[in-house]
Amino acid sequence: MTESSDDELRCIGCGAIIQSTDPQGVGYTPQSAIEKGLKNNQLYCQRCFRLRHYNEIAPVSLNDDDFLRVLNQIGNQDALIVYVVDVFDVSGSLIPGLHRFVGKNPVLLVGNKEDLLPHSLRRSKLTDWVRQQANAAGLRPRDTVLVSAKKRHQIDQLLDKIDHYRQGKDVYVVGVTNVGKSTLINAIIKQRSGIQDLITTSRFPGTTLDKIEIPLDDGHKLIDTPGIVHEEQMAHILPPKYLKIVAPQREIKPRTYQLNAGQTLFLGAIARFDYVVGSREGFEAYFDNGLMIHRTKLANADHFYQKHAGQLLTPPTRTELAQMPPLEHHEFSVTHKSDLVIEGLGWITVPANSSVVGWAPKGVAVLVRKAMI
Repeated sequence: MTESSDDELRCIGCGAIIQSTDPQGVGYTPQSAIEKGLKNNQLYCQRCFRLRHYNEIAPVSLNDDDFLRVLNQIGNQDALIVYVVDVFDVSGSLIPGLHRFVGKNPVLLVGNKEDLLPHSLRRSKLTDWVRQQANAAGLRPRDTVLVSAKKRHQIDQLLDKIDHYRQGKDVYVVGVTNVGKSTLINAIIKQRSGIQDLITTSRFPGTTLDKIEIPLDDGHKLIDTPGIVHEEQMAHILPPKYLKIVAPQREIKPRTYQLNAGQTLFLGAIARFDYVVGSREGFEAYFDNGLMIHRTKLANADHFYQKHAGQLLTPPTRTELAQMPPLEHHEFSVTHKSDLVIEGLGWITVPANSSVVGWAPKGVAVLVRKAMI
């Protein structure tokens, strides 16, 4: 990808430079579509056009260097950094070493998708918890705000904070793929100008391919950057048709299981939780409401999985499962109430003084954190 110049045409959906010579390349658009798009002031690359109208996704030839190139530019700017994380997948939303990229620029931390968490969870407590997670990752945000870009919750409050902290500067919006950055920016544009769904959005990781610049009233810009690809998220493992499981659309309803040591929970066929040591306790599972959870005995769990994965235990199907990495186990002993997180899928709240094992496809991160709820 090349640096942009004033005469380059860019896709208003993903920010890619428009070109009509390489059908397999980023930003490809047939010449006839370019001419039509310029007339209508609605110039999209072919990839975004298909995504918007047919929900199709095409692979693109981007790599980590492309994303790091954009991040490296931010540290040289005098700007406000709006750092968007997914409150349903905070661990998978954190960008390692972001504090090194932003330089001395102030950071406003935005926890998106707050509508997915139970209404009973106090938002002040959640806000403080999200801030603590950022602090643990080495970031010291000036402020933290929770929003729902999809439902347009707290967008006015966010805009007030952006205006307060940017002090006449440009605004860079950063985050990993699938945290809802483009949906958030569309909500901001809608709130300020009335324009609906300008930027391409989807559940597919990596929708924004290059910087998208939106002019602000004072001559400065709001800049949407490409999502940093976090390969340890479940979204990069599952077949695309199951992405709704890792991108819930409705409030999560926790499911409570009274477990004895020696019991197992299967999360479809894509993950597993073993309760190894501890007294009889209640465990709360926070996953998409449509994800099937099946309880069985730990002693029989391996055989049960081999027999039923892809059939009784779904998703995925047995054929799709053969194309996915095998499940790997991760052992933890916790001394205080914690969450066992399967990155990009959800978590199970574990009581103090327990030994547990989390299983996920090879390459997907499994970790333990301070309990959110």
